[in-house]
Amino acid sequence: MNALVRIVWIVVIFSVTTVGWFVLGGVMSNRTSQQEYALSGKVADLWGTPQSQPAPSLRLHRQNEEHVMDRIEDPLTKTYVSQERTVLQNVSEAVHLSTSTIAVDVDLDARRKGLLWFSLYDVDFDAVYQYTHPSDSISGSLEIIFPFPEAAGLYDNFRFIIDGEVDEGLQPEAGRVRALIAIEPGQEVEIAVGYRSRGADSWTYLPSQGVAALNNFSLSMTTDFDEIDFPAYTLSPSSKAASGDGWALRWDFNRVVTGHGIGMTMPQHIQPGLLAQQMSFSAPISLGFFFLILFVLSVLKRIPIHPINYMMLAGSFFSFHLLFAYSADHLPVAAAFALSALTSVGLVVSYLRLVVSSRFAFGPAAIAQLIYLIGFSLAHFWDGYTGLTVTVLSIATLFVLMQLTGRVNWEAEFKNARRQLPG
Repeated sequence: MNALVRIVWIVVIFSVTTVGWFVLGGVMSNRTSQQEYALSGKVADLWGTPQSQPAPSLRLHRQNEEHVMDRIEDPLTKTYVSQERTVLQNVSEAVHLSTSTIAVDVDLDARRKGLLWFSLYDVDFDAVYQYTHPSDSISGSLEIIFPFPEAAGLYDNFRFIIDGEVDEGLQPEAGRVRALIAIEPGQEVEIAVGYRSRGADSWTYLPSQGVAALNNFSLSMTTDFDEIDFPAYTLSPSSKAASGDGWALRWDFNRVVTGHGIGMTMPQHIQPGLLAQQMSFSAPISLGFFFLILFVLSVLKRIPIHPINYMMLAGSFFSFHLLFAYSADHLPVAAAFALSALTSVGLVVSYLRLVVSSRFAFGPAAIAQLIYLIGFSLAHFWDGYTGLTVTVLSIATLFVLMQLTGRVNWEAEFKNARRQLPG
């Protein structure tokens, strides 16, 4: 078979296999989307959604005395006289906490359903707030509103204590609890709140609505995981220290003006469905490198490798991604990857042992497959390194090919292709 015809057939086999990988990637994308659509709502109903806990809001209701001048007509003289009277006006204004001391404990409880991992967590929230009524203010009523992170959430062992007293008749309404107490000048009010709840993906504390000043603010958070990250538009901790399997973090501010919150993003597991999809779409690169190395070695070593042989090898590569795609939702990702890798390498090595030789199969061919198929696929496990891996492999492959073929007379090789590469 002429070398040019051989190359054309190799390109056709490569192209057909590439189409198969793209179809497989599309199927995995569809399967993942369907499972996400079917499971996300159920998981949210059972476990909750990302939680954002707002700080309690305080409003002071009081009465102001206002002096009003009325003009009254004297019926005898028919003249108008001014008469002053005092009117009580109801005034309501927002007031701010003087101290916030908050403790949060977050325990990761990730769950897997089919091709999806859900980053679920349990959270213990315990907070003590203080409000000091200015001594130069008049008496009134202090309205305390504590909103829950989500109206339909689950809050076990909920506590709402004002000055050490528990209102047994207090009932949540519209996703919040509300209390109204009398307040005197100079009085200090202590508000203690606590509960145990659960959510997904992230937990955030919102000290204020919009930009506000935080006075004597302290929030401590402990985690049972060490892969910590913070949501967008949240503050970095003032300090952190390793604690067991996780971290102990603190946010301490004497006085700060900010509109940002404080939070934690849960660690994200490798999503089997997305991983299978990404590996399928990028698989043609690894097969292209493998075919290129194989073709050059066949020329240099005068090895007769027929296009049919290339077709079988392409099928062996494809088997890796096909097996991984349909085993990743039944096995742990690492186990599914190992099973698929052993299967594909076993197919290639056992086949080339018959086509060429055991030395070639267990030597250059096995090494090339381990580098271009297994190594390249492993790069998808570390987000952000796939592109770098392709770049490094491309440069390394170019270097190896240039060194191997630098002295090859390609014109002579193609002229004598029929004799040197028997079909």
